[in-house]
Amino acid sequence: MLRAADQGLMTASRAGRSVIVVGIQWGDEGKGKIVDLLTERVGAVVRFQGGHNAGHTLIIGGEKTVLHLIPSGILRPDVACVIGNGVVLHLPSLLQEIDRLESRGVQVTGRLRISAACPLILPTHIELDRARESAGGARAIGTTGRGIGPAYEDKAARRSLRISDLFDPARLAERLAAAAALHNFVLEHYHKVAPVDAGAMLEELQRLGERVKPLAADTALFLDEQRRAGANLLFEGAQGAMLDVDHGTYPYVTSSNTTAGFAATGSGLGIGAFDYVLGIVKAYSTRVGAGPFPTELFDDTGRHLAEVGVEFGSTTGRPRRCGWFDAVAARRAVLHNGVTGLCVTKLDVLDGLDRLKICVGYRLRGQVVDSTPVFVDQYADCEPVYEELPGWHASTVGITALEALPANARRYLERIEEVLGVPVDMISTGADRAQNIIVRHPFD
Repeated sequence: MLRAADQGLMTASRAGRSVIVVGIQWGDEGKGKIVDLLTERVGAVVRFQGGHNAGHTLIIGGEKTVLHLIPSGILRPDVACVIGNGVVLHLPSLLQEIDRLESRGVQVTGRLRISAACPLILPTHIELDRARESAGGARAIGTTGRGIGPAYEDKAARRSLRISDLFDPARLAERLAAAAALHNFVLEHYHKVAPVDAGAMLEELQRLGERVKPLAADTALFLDEQRRAGANLLFEGAQGAMLDVDHGTYPYVTSSNTTAGFAATGSGLGIGAFDYVLGIVKAYSTRVGAGPFPTELFDDTGRHLAEVGVEFGSTTGRPRRCGWFDAVAARRAVLHNGVTGLCVTKLDVLDGLDRLKICVGYRLRGQVVDSTPVFVDQYADCEPVYEELPGWHASTVGITALEALPANARRYLERIEEVLGVPVDMISTGADRAQNIIVRHPFD
């Protein structure tokens, strides 16, 4: 018999490496491009939370692809794509995305697996979301209005319809009738808006369900088998860590856990299966929707970041709020995600600026603090404490070697490493798949 230590070594030598990619700001950090880049070395890519409120933009050879539900590895023909149980699914959007990709010659069917435990987003969820945002007025959260929050509420209340319900017509009809009755009561009697036709909802689910059934799988078992067979796995987060429902700027957050720890819960693998967490940060900060944003800029620099960075949401088209790099918020995200290494994106957007600023603390009620407030209401009183660095005027677009960057650009990256306490392992120097500097590869 093998000694226990030898058995452990053999298991480790066979198992593939698992990497989690998460944004550690307020989303829109450029995760999709990095996931696509890293999938060159993986067997499967996994989405583990969120819904079709996410938008991951890929530019390959000048051709733009925007994905909302399907993992960003779909453009690599030999990579399996998995939607884990932590994702809430809007079937019409999923199937439209599949059809759009397949019309371009991208094979999706046969490569995409969906957890049978995924909760479904119903038309009533969307109407509830929109009615709440409309009623919120100035205090609206700024959701995408796509039903994500109400769908996660039903999951927590144990009344979700799941992919697995599509296999049982009687169960589907019974559970949908109960959900529709509750949702329509709230829509009619609380929000004073028209109800949704429950019969039409059932017909649509039955019709769309026939197309989705072949994609349903025990995805946790599939991923475990892939990993044990030696395949690398990549776990793709949506939104950003500062929008996490527990650890973000609550209540101005999304409705799921966006931090790295949820990769385990949202995929079904145990926490011991993961090896590395890549935290994606822009070289500056952006935010979509309402909520605190201490480093937001309203001047010419803010307009420069928005225009050069093309800061419009890939899902909604809404303009993003722009500001200087907030190291205080990023440090908090590093803490919550256990970040192993950083990837800094959109460095080229800073080209041409004379001076750059990094927020290294907040002045709160006369005192300088180096961590985020405990109470979200205190954000309104936070004044950023900046450290200035010299900018650079040479172009960084498309540079693929660290030593080729302007000296001040390297110094800027070094300062980000210092204030966050995490190494910069990757740098994105443009939108295309090939425009990167890799200092240390997450799968090495």
